[in-house]
Amino acid sequence: MTMHYRILGGTGIEVSAHCLGTMMFGAAGNSDHDECVRIIHAALDQGINFVDTADMYSAGESEEIVGKALRGRRDDIVLATKVHFRMGEGPNRSGNSRRWIIKEVEESLKRLQTDWIDLYQVHRPDHTTDIEETLSTLTDLVHQGKIRAFGCSTFPAEEIVEAHHVAERRGLMRFRTEQPPYSLLARGIETSVLPVCQRLGMGVLTWSPLASGFLTGRYRKGQPIDLTTGRAALTPARFDPALPVNVTKLNIVEQLMEVADGIGCSLPDLAVAFTVAHPGVTSVIVGPRTMNQLEALLKGASLTLDDATLDRIDEIVPPGTNTYHPDGVWRPLSLTDTARRRRPLADRSAA
Repeated sequence: MTMHYRILGGTGIEVSAHCLGTMMFGAAGNSDHDECVRIIHAALDQGINFVDTADMYSAGESEEIVGKALRGRRDDIVLATKVHFRMGEGPNRSGNSRRWIIKEVEESLKRLQTDWIDLYQVHRPDHTTDIEETLSTLTDLVHQGKIRAFGCSTFPAEEIVEAHHVAERRGLMRFRTEQPPYSLLARGIETSVLPVCQRLGMGVLTWSPLASGFLTGRYRKGQPIDLTTGRAALTPARFDPALPVNVTKLNIVEQLMEVADGIGCSLPDLAVAFTVAHPGVTSVIVGPRTMNQLEALLKGASLTLDDATLDRIDEIVPPGTNTYHPDGVWRPLSLTDTARRRRPLADRSAA
């Protein structure tokens, strides 16, 4: 297998079309450090040169595992990590403030056993912190040599545009990448996020191509779903077959299985190949927990979907369609804060 490489958001850095995600390394997934190191090494040996982690994955344990795995190989790897989510008890241990970013980048560097981070990403928006403060801090870190470039993750299109304009007005460096969820069941970013990133020349590394496991083929219509183990135990609402949104997903999975069977591939192969095929996507994050999962994902890396297959997928899940909300961790205040969607009672009528 010969892995393809693409330029990351105008940085000149070449990254593999598959990025190794490490969210499942550590207590939240695979707690065997030696096995996780072997998985990372196997991915690198197959041509993956892009590794993505985050400070909050297993409370820093994932970064520690990655640091162990990259000893002696650091110069050949494009290393990405993220900051935002809470790390420990007490105030000021999360978010996108200057205070927290400066503190936490040092902690990530220690856990990763490295002097620099190639791509440092803001894991989610923080509406308590002015975006200028965040961009200014990240720009300083580039000038200090602690990070090479920075990006954002799961930002709405309008906030990506706002950050770009703030950087331009203030003479700051800008977000070079965005990391959004993208899969056959969650195509919402095709409407605005991907076009905005393409227009601004940003790299895009997408996460959850298997839709939190829904596109593994493990969950099928008419078959019992065990809500007490694995991902289903963590977020049962995403898998409960009694919920209408999951009925819709199960129906779509059956149709996608037919597409995969028709071209002689597995459903996971189809799912990952679909995301790789979009011209706005630079790299697709694949996050195995075991060596068998990695080998299965790499086996399908050379799959090319022709126009007829992509047309059939568009018929099943129209472009820009989200069959469910793909990010169960963060949603914009415009949706979650009712006061932003409802005028005061006395001011709700037209007359």
